[in-house]
Amino acid sequence: MSQIPLADLDAFVAIARVKSFRAAAKLRGVSASALSEAMRRLEGRLDLRLFNRTTRSVTLTDAGERLLERLAPALAEVEAAIDGVNSLRNRPVGRLRLNVPGVVARFVLPPIATPFLQAYPGITLEVASNDALVDVLAEGFDAGIRYEEALHQDMIAVPIGPRRQRFVVAAAPSYITEHGAPDHPRDLMQHRCILHRFASGRVLPWAFERGEEKMSLMPPACLISGSNEVELHAAEAGLGLVCTFEEFLAPALATGALRIVMPEWVQTFSGPFLYYPSRILMPAPLRAFVDFVKANPWPE
Repeated sequence: MSQIPLADLDAFVAIARVKSFRAAAKLRGVSASALSEAMRRLEGRLDLRLFNRTTRSVTLTDAGERLLERLAPALAEVEAAIDGVNSLRNRPVGRLRLNVPGVVARFVLPPIATPFLQAYPGITLEVASNDALVDVLAEGFDAGIRYEEALHQDMIAVPIGPRRQRFVVAAAPSYITEHGAPDHPRDLMQHRCILHRFASGRVLPWAFERGEEKMSLMPPACLISGSNEVELHAAEAGLGLVCTFEEFLAPALATGALRIVMPEWVQTFSGPFLYYPSRILMPAPLRAFVDFVKANPWPE
């Protein structure tokens, strides 16, 4: 049997992890047809079928399962060895893949990513914005950013971004003039509200706190959307009350297009965390990013 290119084996592992040629191609920055050709080449050299492919799914055959079981740890060792050599450089090079929620991609990461990339021009930062909870390793990412309640217990977590954030309820002056402003969360049951649907499909109740007093409720919806932009536009037009990250509403609050209601009931919570697996040989780009975040705390 002729020598099998390492790139073909690496492509096999990438496809096997996400069970999708298209998703694996997107993560690797290549075309799906290129990965298909690599798998045809690999299966031809092994004279074995590694994947069962249909128009709707990609699954491993028994041979594919056995190959993945032995190959994934071996490739991880190769990657770690290369990263270990790379870490000896004064300026690490390579790709850093992060999976982050939308609010982090929009408000937290930009002022961190820009100076980081300026400090490490040899690193390519790849950011995927995803509000759903994903297995960052299985999806091919080096690390993720999530909020405290979504962190995996077996991960290392490093604070990143603001340490305290707030959910606020706001409405347009026109809505307040027509419907009045609620004084207590219970009053929301008599109001028109704009709710957010997360990527998981869930619509969460609104939570409030005032001192030691806490409560949550699901207010009546006049609009349910998965887009913060749609929700903000509707709120500014006076359609209803909106409850979201204060950062999303800051421009509208600054211009007076929206006003915070029930300010004494604002919910505060811990800011996001960068999380990654405990590895003896951490990839050099990730190590550089972790060190950069620790050395440059968010201004409070």
